[in-house]
Amino acid sequence: MTKNRRLLLLITIDSLIVTFSIYMSHFFLNPYFHVFNRIVFVTSLMLLITHHLFSWTLGMYRKKWRYANMEELLGLTTVVSSSVLSTAILQFGLFGTVYERALIVTWMLHILMIGGVRYLWRYYNTYGLTLNPGLRKVKLMKNNPEARRTVIIGAGSAGQMLANQMRGNGDTSVNLIGFIDDDLFIQKMSIASVPVLGRVKDMEKVVNNKEIDHAVIAMPSVDRSRMREVIKQVQPHVKSVQTLPMIEDIASGKVSVSHIRDVSIEDLLGREPVELDTDSINEEITGQTILVTGAGGSIGSEICRQLVNFKPKRLVLLGHGEFSIYNIHMELSNLDLETEVIPVIADVQDRDRIHQVMKEYKPQYVYHAAAHKHVPLMEANPKEAVKNNVIGTKNVAEAADRARVKTFVLVSTDKAVNPTNVMGATKRLAEMVIQSLNPESKTEYVAVRFGNVLGSRGSVIPLFKKQIEAGGPITVTDPEMTRYFMTIPEASRLVLQAGALARGGEIFVLDMGEPVKIVDLAKNLIYLSGFTEEEIPIEFSGIRPGEKMYEELLGDNEVHPEQIYPKIYIGKNNQVSNENIRDIAEHELVYLKTEKIPERVFDLITVKEKQTVSHG
Repeated sequence: MTKNRRLLLLITIDSLIVTFSIYMSHFFLNPYFHVFNRIVFVTSLMLLITHHLFSWTLGMYRKKWRYANMEELLGLTTVVSSSVLSTAILQFGLFGTVYERALIVTWMLHILMIGGVRYLWRYYNTYGLTLNPGLRKVKLMKNNPEARRTVIIGAGSAGQMLANQMRGNGDTSVNLIGFIDDDLFIQKMSIASVPVLGRVKDMEKVVNNKEIDHAVIAMPSVDRSRMREVIKQVQPHVKSVQTLPMIEDIASGKVSVSHIRDVSIEDLLGREPVELDTDSINEEITGQTILVTGAGGSIGSEICRQLVNFKPKRLVLLGHGEFSIYNIHMELSNLDLETEVIPVIADVQDRDRIHQVMKEYKPQYVYHAAAHKHVPLMEANPKEAVKNNVIGTKNVAEAADRARVKTFVLVSTDKAVNPTNVMGATKRLAEMVIQSLNPESKTEYVAVRFGNVLGSRGSVIPLFKKQIEAGGPITVTDPEMTRYFMTIPEASRLVLQAGALARGGEIFVLDMGEPVKIVDLAKNLIYLSGFTEEEIPIEFSGIRPGEKMYEELLGDNEVHPEQIYPKIYIGKNNQVSNENIRDIAEHELVYLKTEKIPERVFDLITVKEKQTVSHG
């Protein structure tokens, strides 16, 4: 039914009800009243006009009565009361009296009949032409024996809305059996005609008794740690688990309650979302020119997505990979942005090109995310690690100094802490490069360290997914291998926050939460993909060159104990002189021609840092 036809139908039905009500009210009070009484005629006309006027003004004709609830009933009561009150005022003005009893009866008939029509429409759309909704539901499910027997975990407002949608959208692929909720006061009760079957801890018993094979977690406002607990309690007992979006996504309008999604690895991390100090970031970013290197990469592209929310004047997307820069440029260009988005193809190893870009665009902020990050690959290609991570960083940092950039943020890694591999060592050298420049430059140079990022190109998750798609096995280096993880958006937000906190010379350390065993990550991903460990086995391949069994977090003597911002610390680091860094760079350009890069890199870090004093 089109919107215009629907509106015309509602107006016609309401007009008939209003007219019928006013005449019936007079008939109840005086069965012998004259049908064409002037007072009755004026009252009917006034009620008609005001009812339609208030219904339109308060949006009652735009309500989706298929999902009518108490809010719609309250709105209907407001409309009817307003029209009756307006009519009473008109009666007093024209006739010097108010026919209270007739108007009271009219008011009651309006609400009963107009509300009744709406709720009958909802009933029809939900159950059809039947006086026994339960029989219709059984019949529908018999027609589809493969319908998933489903429970909703969480009987709050989100769960009730979801239950209404499941029952009202005609979807026979889901057979809603009941709610699971930890509230003791609603056990064994029915909510929206759906029984509450037990608490989360009773999941195994409920599944066995009711033959449940599917669960939907409807707890969008619960904290992440509680969500992880619920998933772990439910996961072993059903074939599939889905969840609603988080409350911040629903509140922002990105998604609705009906957008059920599969449980993800991010849900199992149990980390709380990062709350940004948007005022401080707005103050720094809005109206400025920002340059992001490595803008096509996992972290760089997400930094760009986060930055455009703060309305910079220009955003320069700099990267070496043509296709990745094209992708992020097209993505941002399709948004309704006030920001000018500029794609630039350039290699950070090309000193002249980097200086030319800085001179042309004169950015106020630079986020340097371009780097080689894959540990085993850099062990096999140490020269490329030095060229890109050390020399490339030096080129961009010195160009920023010459262009008088306000703040330069280096995206670093926790592998730079006591590095045992080439990648970590070169990233520590990159930190030393910007530390040496900071005292002599007007640019504020800072670094941000964090660990593994879920879903980034070099992370284990994409690899595991490909191995699962290929039928297995999943390869894990060692059963005791552990890592710290955070999501790409979380890491990118903290990078922006650290940039707003920068005063120059700091190395910010992000709180990575609790360590996760890689083998547990693999097991969870197998389950979330709908398989068992028998179907997708896990094989252990042994630790690769340069890898640590456990990632190191900075100890108490290496980091300030107080967070300067939630989840952000400042590391206590050794200051390196510019003279030492020039020495490093000059030697590296020579040593790039030799075969002894790894030893040289580690020697430079240990020797130069021993020559300095701790500050903090």
